[in-house]
Formats: sequence, C-alpha cells, structure tokens
Amino acid sequence: METLFKQVEKEKKLKNAPLAVRMRPSTLDEYVGQRKAVGPGSWLRSAIEHDVLSSVILYGPAGTGKTTLAHIIASHTRSEFVEVSAVTGSVKDLRREIDEAERRLMAFDRRTILFIDEIHRFSRSQQDALLHAVENRTVVLIGATTENPYFEVNAALLSRSRVVELEHLTDDDIAVLVRRALTAPEGLDRRFEASDEVVSAICTLAAGDARSALTTLELASEIAVTRPDTEGAPEPAEGEAYVITIEDVQMANPRRGLSYDKNGDMHYDIISAFIKSMRGSDPDAAVYWLARMIDAGEDPKFIARRIMIAASEDIGNADPQALLVAEAAFKAAEVIGYPECRINLAQAAIYNALAPKSNAAEAAIDAALADVRTSGQREVPSYLRDRHRPGSDEYGEYLYPHNYPEGWVEQRYLPDGLERGCFWSPDGRGWEQYRFEQGPCSRGGVGQA
Repeated sequence: METLFKQVEKEKKLKNAPLAVRMRPSTLDEYVGQRKAVGPGSWLRSAIEHDVLSSVILYGPAGTGKTTLAHIIASHTRSEFVEVSAVTGSVKDLRREIDEAERRLMAFDRRTILFIDEIHRFSRSQQDALLHAVENRTVVLIGATTENPYFEVNAALLSRSRVVELEHLTDDDIAVLVRRALTAPEGLDRRFEASDEVVSAICTLAAGDARSALTTLELASEIAVTRPDTEGAPEPAEGEAYVITIEDVQMANPRRGLSYDKNGDMHYDIISAFIKSMRGSDPDAAVYWLARMIDAGEDPKFIARRIMIAASEDIGNADPQALLVAEAAFKAAEVIGYPECRINLAQAAIYNALAPKSNAAEAAIDAALADVRTSGQREVPSYLRDRHRPGSDEYGEYLYPHNYPEGWVEQRYLPDGLERGCFWSPDGRGWEQYRFEQGPCSRGGVGQA
C-alpha cells in the first residue's frame, strides 16, 4: 500500500524526471501506436484490461513502448508488481523475489508480476532460475528486450511465454506524442510552441523512437530559452510561449542517429538488404544500405567480406572481374580504413549491382556436395589417377590436352554415374555464357560423356 509520504516522494521524483518519463502514459487509451500488438481486439490488450496476463516477452527496438506497457500493466493489475534489473540483478535477487512471490501467493492468494527489462542481458543461469517459477505461475513474467528473443532468451523460457513484437512508431505516432508533451501539464505545459515544420523535423530525427523524440523536444526547449534573442528577455506574457525553431531542434540533435546495433537484428536486416540490393541490380539501394552501415561505424572489413561473397554467389563467372574488384575493396578496407575506404566499398558495391548475375557457381558446388554426401564413393577413372605408384602402367591412357591443336580433347573426367551438366550449367548471361558457347563445352555438349 502506498503511503502519503511515498506518494509525495514519487511526485517530487517525477517533477525532476526527464520529459520522456513525465510523459509516460498510464492507461492504454493514452498509449500511442502499436495497434497490432496492443490495439483493440488484441490478445495483450484484452489480457491487460481483464487482468489475466500470462508470461510475455515484449520485443522491439528502443523507444517503442516496452517499458511503458509494463508500467501500464503495473497500474492496472491487482497483482503485486516487482521489477528486477537485468543489468545489476543477480540469481540471488531473482530467488529472493520468487520466494517472496511464493509467500505472497500462499499467504494472501495474491499473484506477482515480475518485470525484467533488457532480459537478454541475463545469463543463461539467471534465465534458468526463472523456469520453475514461470512454469508453475509463482510469478507472471514480463520480459522486455531489444534483441531477438528466439536467439537471446532460453528456449524453455520462451515456450512458457508469449512473444509480442513491437515496431518502430510512425512519424504520425511520434507527432501525437510531441504535441501532447507541448501542452500537457506534466510536460511543457504550453510554455513552448512549435510549428508543424518543427514537429515534423523532430519526428524525422527520432526515426521511430518516442524517447528520442521527447528528449530532442526537451533539449530544444532549453535551447529556445537560452538563445541570444531570448536570454535575459522577460518571460512570455500569459497566453504566450517561447517559440522552438528548426535551428533549436538541429542544435539539440545535430546528427541523426538511425537505429543500428552491431549485434542486433537491425544489423542483420541492413546487411541483408545490402546484399539483396546488389543481387537485385539496384546500385542506389546498395549505396543507401552501405551508407547506413558506414554511418553506424560498421567494420569496413565486415562489409567488404559480404561484397566478396556476393561477387561469387550472385555474379560468379558471368563477370569474373567482380571478385577481383571485391578483393581489392577488402584490401583497401584493411589497409586504408575509414573515411577514405568508403569510396572503395561504394565502387565495389556499385560494380556488383551493375554486373550480370549468375548463381551457377554456388548451385554447382552445392549440387556436387549434395551428391558427395548422399551417394556411394565414386571411383576416380584409372587414367586420371596419380602415376607415381606401382602398377600405374596398367592404368588407361590419359589424353594430355596440350598435345592437341586447340588444347582440348574429348575425354571423360567425371566418375561413372555422372554426366556433363549434372552440376554446372550457365545462367545465360555474361562471360560464362560466352565461354560455354565458344569453348569446349559447346563441342563436347553438356550432358554428353
């Protein structure tokens, strides 16, 4: 039960808290965005409104409302709501809370909701300590994480919970929050005003992160008060307000920080988009995703390695030069580094995007590996075997291609049971198609012995 003293203490803390904390919604009606996860008719909304929540993992980027949802649940539930830090908490802390939850359940028939923010920071042993309590509902777990729970949370714990994914907020959602903060008594209380252009700039800089947007707004309001044209001037009269300008917003957030965690999902999503843009022959998209990685400080050698892989996987012998360009870009990344190697990486990425495409090399080696792993051992034809051994005189005659006018002679190189064309065939583009049509393959004929 909250005492009057605790309530006063809470109000004092809130008064001095950052704007993003002061503006945290306390009801689902105030909650903005995430209609798919917590909109009308959703499982999570119904569970919160009827206070029948089971264990859940809230998964999504920073600033999408995971912690806010947990606090809304805390204010709506009749259960005891406790929080353990995944940064400073230990197995001992977890066991203490679980023991208290069990005592509470036995003595007062009162459930306990245990909120763990950034649950992926808990070690496997810490997560294991939760299993029994979650399974028998001694506690109802709410875990929040920015990392993919299917990789970072124990499978056993996941099987006992429901994963709810939250997405980046839209600019319209962010605009609602910014305008609410400008007018709300717990926010800026109409002491500041911002044009639609300024609000739009804040939304763009936030890149779907509500916390970032409110932090930018708060800093911009402080800058607006201390600008040379306002500093020392009398406070605005009643009904008037300080004006937040585009310049204030830019000064508050001089550099837009787009989401990119080198160990998280965004990292993999962006590198995937980069590779697929090169494969899809779109140089503009390839350069854009490259720029996102460079701007986030991604290791240039990591990027160059992906360009090298794509040069063989998606281009191959349709343009063998692509691998050489990619290799040169890797060397440049290794020797030169940022910022100059950005140009080498861009050149290689654009070359890959413009090059004719063929996955024939990848398809050929994968098909050959599949045969090797599933068929019986195929013998090397005797005439292809090493001659430096006793009895090699009895091997069949090997036809040395250089003894023939065109450096080629019809001869079987595959083991018995395999025929030409069983693994490799050109994709119909670029150098490999030309060589296929002009070289020995056209004479021997794919599919012939």
